[in-house]
Amino acid sequence: MANTKPGVRPANPHFSSGPCAKRPGWSLQALKDASLGRSHRAKIGKAKLKQAIDLTREVLDVPADYRIGIVPASDTGAVEMALWSLLGARPVDLLAWESFGEGWVTDVVKQLQLKDARTLKSGYGEIPDLAQVNFDHDVVFTWNGTTSGVRVPNGDWIKADRTGLTICDATSAAFAQKLDFAKLDVVTFSWQKALGGEAAHGMLILSPRAVERLESYKPAWPMPKIFRMTKGGKLIEGIFEGETINTPSMLCVEDYIDALQWGKQIGGLEALIARADANTKVIADWKAKSPWIDFLAVSPDIRSNTSVCLKVVDPAITSLAADAQAAFAKQLATLLEKEGVALDIGAYRDAPPGLRIWCGATVEKSDVEALTHWLDWAFAEAKAGLAKAA
Repeated sequence: MANTKPGVRPANPHFSSGPCAKRPGWSLQALKDASLGRSHRAKIGKAKLKQAIDLTREVLDVPADYRIGIVPASDTGAVEMALWSLLGARPVDLLAWESFGEGWVTDVVKQLQLKDARTLKSGYGEIPDLAQVNFDHDVVFTWNGTTSGVRVPNGDWIKADRTGLTICDATSAAFAQKLDFAKLDVVTFSWQKALGGEAAHGMLILSPRAVERLESYKPAWPMPKIFRMTKGGKLIEGIFEGETINTPSMLCVEDYIDALQWGKQIGGLEALIARADANTKVIADWKAKSPWIDFLAVSPDIRSNTSVCLKVVDPAITSLAADAQAAFAKQLATLLEKEGVALDIGAYRDAPPGLRIWCGATVEKSDVEALTHWLDWAFAEAKAGLAKAA
């Protein structure tokens, strides 16, 4: 019997986990007011950058006494600035349960070579025992593991009376999950994730406690210009008012402003979170009726509502050798891309083989619903191909 293709296609096939789908209704016309060909230090450039910072505070519900800066090199640059500038004053606990968290471990242990660094790790789909974290230490962690689909359940595990700083990579959580800023001293993210902005720019948010550390502690290692946030022992306030360290793309700035204005227009943070939750529920409801697939995250309370990672659990596939399982998962993504119904949804290169579907707020629920039928079609098609080859 022929495997019939579904009758409805996603209107937007962009389910990549970064850069992510643009907001609904986006077009280049939305960027017509970008201050192109002008210095970012001119009055108009500074005003645009300040607008991006102010809208970030408003839409993300950032406390008034937290600084927000636009920094180079995407989320990675923002995290690196924090690690190089703040760590070394006290021992540090490093949490890792996927590739980006592992990257921060490498930076701290092998590059900064901190001797008082303790790593708490778990495999893909799981999360370390958060009760083991020592908050007399600085703590580095990802709020949402983009490559594993595993997030922290909330901020309750973080002590309010901590003496160390918490440094949180929130790049695939911001604007889709409720960040507990009272428990976070450094928060980083990039524009190309939850709001579907353009790449190469990062956001660095600092609590008063983080600013105090910057102004009272000088790391033992040389600090590249691109990381420097203090001068003469005082915070360079201009960085957090739109005076960027290096030249930003004003076209990207305009695009970020457009995305923030859209988020504000639809109802702010609560509406953005609700859209991501609704998209992920579509996947969960479909998974309950499709026995061949399951979430990589082992428990619903740590399951991401943005970077939804899935694994094939059909016995006919799991009985195959590891390389054959990986090839099958790749075939699923290839079939969907050839049909033009889902682009870039293969698992991250360091993650277990499977699929990764972005369900953040810029994705339409109707597109996720349409995609689920195509996922079943692709599985049936790929499995039939295996049977023919046997």
